[in-house]
Amino acid sequence: MENEKYSITKKAGIYGIIGNVILLIIKAIVGFASKSQSMIADSINSAGDIFASLMTFIGNKIASVPQDADHNFGHGKAEYIFSMFIGISMILVAAKSLYDSVITLITGSKLKFSYLLIIICIITIITKLLLYIYTKRAYKKNKNILLYANLKDHKNDCIVTTFTLISILLTQLNIYWFDSIVGIGISIWICYTGITIFMESYNVLMDISVDEKTKDLILDLAKAYPKIIKVENLTSSPVGAKYMIFITILVNGNLTTFESHKLADSLERNVDGLEKVYKTFVHVEPV
Repeated sequence: MENEKYSITKKAGIYGIIGNVILLIIKAIVGFASKSQSMIADSINSAGDIFASLMTFIGNKIASVPQDADHNFGHGKAEYIFSMFIGISMILVAAKSLYDSVITLITGSKLKFSYLLIIICIITIITKLLLYIYTKRAYKKNKNILLYANLKDHKNDCIVTTFTLISILLTQLNIYWFDSIVGIGISIWICYTGITIFMESYNVLMDISVDEKTKDLILDLAKAYPKIIKVENLTSSPVGAKYMIFITILVNGNLTTFESHKLADSLERNVDGLEKVYKTFVHVEPV
Protein backbone atom coordinates (compact mmCIF):
# COMPACT_ATOMS: atom_id res chain seq x y z
CA MET A 1 0.00 0.00 0.00
CA GLU A 2 2.85 2.37 0.91
CA ASN A 3 4.67 1.54 -2.35
CA GLU A 4 1.50 2.34 -4.29
CA LYS A 5 1.22 5.66 -2.46
CA TYR A 6 4.75 6.73 -3.37
CA SER A 7 4.37 5.46 -6.94
CA ILE A 8 1.23 7.56 -7.48
CA THR A 9 2.86 10.67 -5.96
CA LYS A 10 5.95 10.14 -8.15
CA LYS A 11 3.80 10.05 -11.30
CA ALA A 12 1.93 13.20 -10.22
CA GLY A 13 5.25 14.99 -9.71
CA ILE A 14 6.60 13.95 -13.12
CA TYR A 15 3.40 14.92 -14.95
CA GLY A 16 3.42 18.24 -13.12
CA ILE A 17 7.01 18.99 -14.15
CA ILE A 18 6.39 18.17 -17.81
CA GLY A 19 3.14 20.14 -18.03
CA ASN A 20 4.48 23.19 -16.20
CA VAL A 21 7.72 23.38 -18.20
CA ILE A 22 5.72 23.50 -21.44
CA LEU A 23 3.33 26.12 -20.04
CA LEU A 24 6.16 28.25 -18.64
CA ILE A 25 7.94 28.48 -21.99
CA ILE A 26 4.77 29.33 -23.91
CA LYS A 27 3.42 31.85 -21.37
CA ALA A 28 6.76 33.61 -20.84
CA ILE A 29 7.36 34.10 -24.57
CA VAL A 30 3.84 35.34 -25.29
CA GLY A 31 3.58 37.35 -22.03
CA PHE A 32 6.75 39.39 -22.57
CA ALA A 33 6.03 39.80 -26.29
CA SER A 34 2.55 41.21 -25.60
CA LYS A 35 3.59 43.03 -22.39
CA SER A 36 0.67 41.47 -20.51
CA GLN A 37 1.36 41.81 -16.79
CA SER A 38 -1.23 39.18 -15.90
CA MET A 39 0.32 36.70 -18.37
CA ILE A 40 3.82 37.46 -17.06
CA ALA A 41 2.55 36.88 -13.52
CA ASP A 42 0.98 33.67 -14.76
CA SER A 43 4.31 32.56 -16.28
CA ILE A 44 6.10 33.31 -13.01
CA ASN A 45 3.46 31.21 -11.31
CA SER A 46 4.30 28.35 -13.72
CA ALA A 47 7.97 28.67 -12.75
CA GLY A 48 6.89 28.22 -9.13
CA ASP A 49 4.79 25.24 -10.21
CA ILE A 50 7.85 23.56 -11.73
CA PHE A 51 9.69 24.00 -8.45
CA ALA A 52 6.66 22.64 -6.56
CA SER A 53 6.48 19.56 -8.80
CA LEU A 54 10.23 19.03 -8.44
CA MET A 55 9.94 19.25 -4.66
CA THR A 56 7.07 16.76 -4.81
CA PHE A 57 9.24 14.34 -6.78
CA ILE A 58 12.31 14.68 -4.50
CA GLY A 59 10.32 14.77 -1.24
CA ASN A 60 8.34 11.71 -2.24
CA LYS A 61 11.52 9.81 -3.14
CA ILE A 62 13.03 10.51 0.29
CA ALA A 63 9.77 9.80 2.13
CA SER A 64 9.49 6.42 0.40
CA VAL A 65 12.71 5.17 2.02
CA PRO A 66 11.70 2.57 4.65
CA GLN A 67 12.66 2.71 8.32
CA ASP A 68 16.23 1.87 9.27
CA ALA A 69 18.50 1.84 12.32
CA ASP A 70 18.87 5.64 12.25
CA HIS A 71 15.27 6.43 11.34
CA ASN A 72 13.09 4.04 13.31
CA PHE A 73 9.82 5.46 11.99
CA GLY A 74 10.88 5.89 8.38
CA HIS A 75 11.37 9.12 6.45
CA GLY A 76 7.74 10.24 6.15
CA LYS A 77 8.35 13.76 7.48
CA ALA A 78 10.31 14.53 4.32
CA GLU A 79 6.88 15.13 2.75
CA TYR A 80 6.33 18.06 5.08
CA ILE A 81 9.84 19.48 4.81
CA PHE A 82 9.57 19.65 1.03
CA SER A 83 6.00 20.93 1.11
CA MET A 84 7.36 23.80 3.25
CA PHE A 85 9.83 24.52 0.44
CA ILE A 86 6.87 24.65 -1.94
CA GLY A 87 5.08 27.12 0.34
CA ILE A 88 8.16 29.36 0.66
CA SER A 89 8.75 29.36 -3.11
CA MET A 90 5.13 30.37 -3.72
CA ILE A 91 5.43 33.27 -1.27
CA LEU A 92 8.64 34.54 -2.93
CA VAL A 93 7.13 34.23 -6.41
CA ALA A 94 4.04 36.13 -5.24
CA ALA A 95 6.13 38.96 -3.77
CA LYS A 96 7.99 39.52 -7.06
CA SER A 97 4.82 39.32 -9.13
CA LEU A 98 2.96 41.71 -6.78
CA TYR A 99 5.74 44.29 -7.03
CA ASP A 100 5.78 44.18 -10.84
CA SER A 101 1.99 44.38 -11.07
CA VAL A 102 1.77 47.41 -8.74
CA ILE A 103 4.48 49.23 -10.72
CA THR A 104 2.61 48.51 -13.97
CA LEU A 105 -0.65 49.77 -12.44
CA ILE A 106 1.07 53.05 -11.48
CA THR A 107 3.01 53.59 -14.72
CA GLY A 108 0.33 52.26 -17.04
CA SER A 109 -0.14 48.98 -18.89
CA LYS A 110 1.51 48.43 -22.28
CA LEU A 111 -0.47 45.31 -23.10
CA LYS A 112 -0.79 44.48 -26.78
CA PHE A 113 -3.90 42.45 -27.57
CA SER A 114 -3.30 39.17 -29.33
CA TYR A 115 -5.49 36.19 -30.12
CA LEU A 116 -2.45 34.08 -29.29
CA LEU A 117 -2.82 35.22 -25.67
CA ILE A 118 -6.38 33.87 -25.63
CA ILE A 119 -5.27 30.55 -27.12
CA ILE A 120 -2.49 30.21 -24.52
CA CYS A 121 -4.97 30.88 -21.70
CA ILE A 122 -7.36 28.21 -23.00
CA ILE A 123 -4.51 25.68 -23.39
CA THR A 124 -3.32 26.47 -19.85
CA ILE A 125 -6.79 26.07 -18.33
CA ILE A 126 -7.36 22.73 -20.07
CA THR A 127 -3.89 21.41 -19.13
CA LYS A 128 -4.22 22.47 -15.50
CA LEU A 129 -7.75 21.12 -15.26
CA LEU A 130 -6.54 17.70 -16.43
CA LEU A 131 -3.64 17.79 -13.94
CA TYR A 132 -6.08 18.84 -11.20
CA ILE A 133 -8.45 15.94 -11.94
CA TYR A 134 -5.57 13.43 -12.01
CA THR A 135 -4.01 14.74 -8.79
CA LYS A 136 -7.37 14.89 -7.01
CA ARG A 137 -8.00 11.21 -7.78
CA ALA A 138 -4.51 10.35 -6.59
CA TYR A 139 -5.01 12.32 -3.36
CA LYS A 140 -8.31 10.54 -2.64
CA LYS A 141 -6.45 7.22 -2.79
CA ASN A 142 -3.45 8.40 -0.75
CA LYS A 143 -3.68 11.31 1.69
CA ASN A 144 -0.26 12.78 0.92
CA ILE A 145 0.42 16.45 1.74
CA LEU A 146 2.67 16.76 -1.33
CA LEU A 147 -0.25 15.70 -3.52
CA TYR A 148 -2.49 18.08 -1.57
CA ALA A 149 -0.08 20.98 -2.22
CA ASN A 150 -0.02 20.20 -5.94
CA LEU A 151 -3.79 19.71 -5.99
CA LYS A 152 -4.36 23.21 -4.61
CA ASP A 153 -1.74 24.58 -6.97
CA HIS A 154 -3.43 23.17 -10.08
CA LYS A 155 -6.83 24.40 -8.90
CA ASN A 156 -5.47 27.88 -8.25
CA ASP A 157 -3.89 27.96 -11.71
CA CYS A 158 -7.24 27.25 -13.37
CA ILE A 159 -8.80 30.19 -11.52
CA VAL A 160 -5.79 32.46 -12.06
CA THR A 161 -5.62 31.85 -15.82
CA THR A 162 -9.38 32.37 -16.16
CA PHE A 163 -8.94 35.88 -14.74
CA THR A 164 -5.96 36.41 -17.02
CA LEU A 165 -8.21 35.53 -19.96
CA ILE A 166 -10.85 38.01 -18.77
CA SER A 167 -8.26 40.80 -18.47
CA ILE A 168 -7.05 40.15 -22.02
CA LEU A 169 -10.59 40.20 -23.42
CA LEU A 170 -11.29 43.51 -21.65
CA THR A 171 -8.49 45.22 -23.58
CA GLN A 172 -10.81 45.02 -26.61
CA LEU A 173 -12.97 47.50 -24.68
CA ASN A 174 -9.89 49.67 -23.96
CA ILE A 175 -9.87 48.58 -20.31
CA TYR A 176 -6.14 48.11 -19.73
CA TRP A 177 -5.90 48.72 -15.98
CA PHE A 178 -7.70 45.43 -15.23
CA ASP A 179 -4.63 43.54 -16.51
CA SER A 180 -2.54 44.94 -13.64
CA ILE A 181 -5.36 44.37 -11.13
CA VAL A 182 -5.49 40.69 -12.17
CA GLY A 183 -1.70 40.51 -11.77
CA ILE A 184 -2.06 41.84 -8.22
CA GLY A 185 -4.92 39.46 -7.49
CA ILE A 186 -2.94 36.48 -8.80
CA SER A 187 0.02 37.46 -6.61
CA ILE A 188 -2.09 37.73 -3.46
CA TRP A 189 -3.78 34.39 -4.23
CA ILE A 190 -0.42 32.65 -4.72
CA CYS A 191 0.89 34.16 -1.48
CA TYR A 192 -2.17 33.02 0.50
CA THR A 193 -1.87 29.48 -0.85
CA GLY A 194 1.86 29.42 -0.07
CA ILE A 195 1.27 30.54 3.52
CA THR A 196 -1.47 27.91 3.97
CA ILE A 197 0.77 25.09 2.72
CA PHE A 198 3.68 26.34 4.83
CA MET A 199 1.60 26.47 8.03
CA GLU A 200 0.10 23.00 7.49
CA SER A 201 3.59 21.55 7.07
CA TYR A 202 4.98 23.58 9.97
CA ASN A 203 2.27 22.29 12.31
CA VAL A 204 3.14 18.67 11.54
CA LEU A 205 6.89 19.24 11.92
CA MET A 206 6.14 20.88 15.28
CA ASP A 207 4.34 17.67 16.32
CA ILE A 208 0.75 18.85 16.16
CA SER A 209 -1.68 16.40 17.77
CA VAL A 210 -3.95 14.09 15.82
CA ASP A 211 -7.40 15.56 15.10
CA GLU A 212 -10.23 15.36 17.64
CA LYS A 213 -12.29 12.99 15.50
CA THR A 214 -9.52 10.37 15.55
CA LYS A 215 -9.02 10.90 19.30
CA ASP A 216 -12.72 10.21 19.86
CA LEU A 217 -12.51 7.04 17.76
CA ILE A 218 -9.57 5.83 19.85
CA LEU A 219 -11.39 6.54 23.10
CA ASP A 220 -14.47 4.71 21.83
CA LEU A 221 -12.30 1.66 21.04
CA ALA A 222 -10.84 1.78 24.55
CA LYS A 223 -14.30 2.07 26.15
CA ALA A 224 -15.31 -1.16 24.44
CA TYR A 225 -13.01 -3.07 26.83
CA PRO A 226 -14.74 -3.66 30.20
CA LYS A 227 -11.38 -4.32 31.89
CA ILE A 228 -10.07 -0.83 31.04
CA ILE A 229 -11.07 1.34 33.99
CA LYS A 230 -9.93 4.60 32.45
CA VAL A 231 -7.77 6.07 29.67
CA GLU A 232 -5.35 8.09 31.75
CA ASN A 233 -3.43 9.70 28.90
CA LEU A 234 -3.61 9.91 25.09
CA THR A 235 -0.87 11.67 23.13
CA SER A 236 0.29 11.55 19.52
CA SER A 237 3.18 12.44 17.26
CA PRO A 238 3.02 12.78 13.44
CA VAL A 239 5.02 10.45 11.18
CA GLY A 240 4.53 11.48 7.57
CA ALA A 241 0.80 11.61 6.89
CA LYS A 242 -0.02 9.41 9.90
CA TYR A 243 0.45 9.48 13.68
CA MET A 244 2.08 7.47 16.42
CA ILE A 245 -0.39 7.07 19.28
CA PHE A 246 0.63 6.72 22.92
CA ILE A 247 -2.05 5.58 25.38
CA THR A 248 -1.89 4.98 29.13
CA ILE A 249 -4.72 2.83 30.45
CA LEU A 250 -5.71 2.05 34.05
CA VAL A 251 -6.63 -1.57 34.83
CA ASN A 252 -7.43 -3.58 37.93
CA GLY A 253 -4.21 -4.30 39.85
CA ASN A 254 -5.31 -7.90 40.36
CA LEU A 255 -4.92 -8.67 36.65
CA THR A 256 -1.92 -10.86 35.85
CA THR A 257 0.92 -9.46 33.74
CA PHE A 258 -0.12 -11.80 30.93
CA GLU A 259 -3.76 -10.58 31.04
CA SER A 260 -2.83 -6.88 31.08
CA HIS A 261 -0.36 -7.29 28.20
CA LYS A 262 -2.91 -9.26 26.20
CA LEU A 263 -5.38 -6.42 26.75
CA ALA A 264 -2.83 -3.81 25.65
CA ASP A 265 -1.91 -5.81 22.53
CA SER A 266 -5.55 -6.13 21.54
CA LEU A 267 -6.16 -2.40 21.93
CA GLU A 268 -3.01 -1.61 19.94
CA ARG A 269 -4.17 -3.76 17.04
CA ASN A 270 -7.59 -2.11 16.96
CA VAL A 271 -6.20 1.43 17.07
CA ASP A 272 -3.61 0.56 14.40
CA GLY A 273 -6.52 -0.17 12.09
CA LEU A 274 -7.59 3.49 12.04
CA GLU A 275 -6.83 5.44 8.87
CA LYS A 276 -4.57 8.06 10.43
CA VAL A 277 -2.65 5.78 12.81
CA TYR A 278 0.90 4.65 11.98
CA LYS A 279 1.68 2.75 15.19
CA THR A 280 0.11 2.49 18.65
CA PHE A 281 1.84 2.05 22.00
CA VAL A 282 -0.26 1.18 25.05
CA HIS A 283 1.15 1.54 28.57
CA VAL A 284 -0.68 -0.29 31.37
CA GLU A 285 -1.00 1.16 34.88
CA PRO A 286 -2.49 -1.13 37.60
CA VAL A 287 -4.77 0.49 40.20
